[in-house]
Amino acid sequence: MSIFESKPPKSVLADSPWLAPFDGSIQAADLKTSASKRSVGFNSKLKKERRQLQPLQEALYAGKQYSVLCIFQALDAAGKDGTIREVFSDLDPAGVRVAAFKKPTKLELAHDFLWRTTLQLPQRGEIGIFNRSYYEEVLSVRVHPEFLEAQYPGGVPETETLWPARYQAIREHERHLATANTLILKFWLNVSADEQAQRFLDRINEQDKRWKFSARDVYESGFRRDYDAALTDMLNETSRPWAPWFVIPADNKPFMRYQVASIVHQALSDLPLEYPQPDVQDSNEMDGIAERLRKQLDRKSKS
Repeated sequence: MSIFESKPPKSVLADSPWLAPFDGSIQAADLKTSASKRSVGFNSKLKKERRQLQPLQEALYAGKQYSVLCIFQALDAAGKDGTIREVFSDLDPAGVRVAAFKKPTKLELAHDFLWRTTLQLPQRGEIGIFNRSYYEEVLSVRVHPEFLEAQYPGGVPETETLWPARYQAIREHERHLATANTLILKFWLNVSADEQAQRFLDRINEQDKRWKFSARDVYESGFRRDYDAALTDMLNETSRPWAPWFVIPADNKPFMRYQVASIVHQALSDLPLEYPQPDVQDSNEMDGIAERLRKQLDRKSKS
């Protein structure tokens, strides 16, 4: 049995107040958008967490026993891109795979909703980061069921059975990944309506941020109540011991980024990471090579 199949790393459960419960009891009122008005100090704490992630990633990459999948979901302007950049920027890019999922292509729509993300799953030894994911299929698609028409040209299934079926598919998919030694950490960055509006305004007011602005994002913010309802159902249906959700308050960006980095650090620290050990034949061969190299250097130093 995989170490992730029955429970996530102990320290993550014990230390994080942002863990969504596994019993389906979360309510929209439980989801905080702000936890600290203080910004000073969180950037330095984040840098410390980043430094501590480096040797863990090195051991993960060398051992190739486990893979790590970090999923980021949020409303527009919550800070997904910046959080991914700030939390993982000090890691060796050779061992990090980032995939951002936009509007599905015709090819992607011709497959089941898990297909396109499955192609981007991390290999053992890698940290995979999903900027949005298959969870859009129970969030934005649920808020806009008209999107289903492109997925089911022969007729859209009854939504009373469609959403439970998708939740079940996600749970089984993630349990399969966990059984195959993938550590799954899922983050919902929870921004308030007022803070989201302010960030939209900042993008308009600052010339170098206007490229980020989309009128569609403002339009989508008008469906906040629908998104909150879909979010609550998603958390209750898919936060499980082998694939926990963490709902991080996102109004304070430095606080949010530090919390994400801390959870990733704790989770990786709890893995039984080991460097691969050479067998006796390889070890003897290396000892022989080392001896020849020392003699070569000794001759050079004497000449």
